[in-house]
Order: sequence, then C-alpha cells, then structure tokens
Amino acid sequence: MYLHLGQDVIVRKKDIIGIFDIENASLSKHTKQFLAQATKEGQVCNVTYEMPKSFIVCEEKGRTTVYISQISSRTLLKRATEFAV
Repeated sequence: MYLHLGQDVIVRKKDIIGIFDIENASLSKHTKQFLAQATKEGQVCNVTYEMPKSFIVCEEKGRTTVYISQISSRTLLKRATEFAV
C-alpha cells in the first residue's frame, strides 16, 4: 500500500520509519540536528508550497529521505492505518 504525502508524492507504507508533527518535534535539539544534517546531505524533499505541518522519514534501499508535508501528522497516520489489513 501507498501513502499520499502531498502534491504528487506517494511513498510505500513499508518504507516509512516515522511520521512527526514538525512543530512539536522541532523543539528538540536532536530533531533540529537530524533535520539540519538531512538537509546538508540532500535527503530532504519538500512536497509543499504551504506552511509545513509534518515530516516523514522513509528508508528505501538503504537511503533515507525526509519528506516535508503540509498534511498534518494526525491525518497522515489516519490515512496510513485506515486501510491496514
């Protein structure tokens, strides 16, 4: 199954490591460091032109990608679990 993250971006659910609320998670210095390092290494993919509400960490074939989305973490989690079999 897949999860729509915004714009035309979808990811496989099995590749998702975590879905995080960007406002709450970015209060932690560790999260700030993680996002700064991911940005520096070119691992961040911004999928919104609006105010970001969440970030999604995925790993596919050993490569980590951080997606920045305008969709709330609560909505993404609901979508991810809605059709779970």
